Amino acid sequence: MKDTNSSVILFHNTMRIIEGHLDDFRRAIARAVTFVEAHGPQLMVEVYIDEERMLAHSFQLYRDSDAIRTHWRLSDPYIREVMEHCTVQRFEVFGEPDDDIVAALQTPDGAPFPFTITPRLAGFTRLDESSPAGLSRSS
Repeated sequence: MKDTNSSVILFHNTMRIIEGHLDDFRRAIARAVTFVEAHGPQLMVEVYIDEERMLAHSFQLYRDSDAIRTHWRLSDPYIREVMEHCTVQRFEVFGEPDDDIVAALQTPDGAPFPFTITPRLAGFTRLDESSPAGLSRSS
């Protein structure tokens, strides 16, 4: 089997929204995603909110560790704003990021949070370089 995109890394961030901050969290996420869509290196970003449990789930797909570094450098103010309204409950990394990425996994104020890293076994990603976001689009 041909192994493609072996450097791809998927982040799944589970965030607990601070009581009374739901609307501010929504606005901060909307600003962050709008910025990343226009300027960020991610191949995909999706955010889901479970209002009943006050949890949010963010999924971000990166080509490699360099893309993560670029995202962090560009998006730091947006990440900080989002973190004013939530705490990281769990952070899952799927793939094999560089050691410096693993060492840097912490909140913008330097606080550690629980995370796991699950190495990639096999798979593929359908990419279309002609589309603006680099993802194939279907009608």
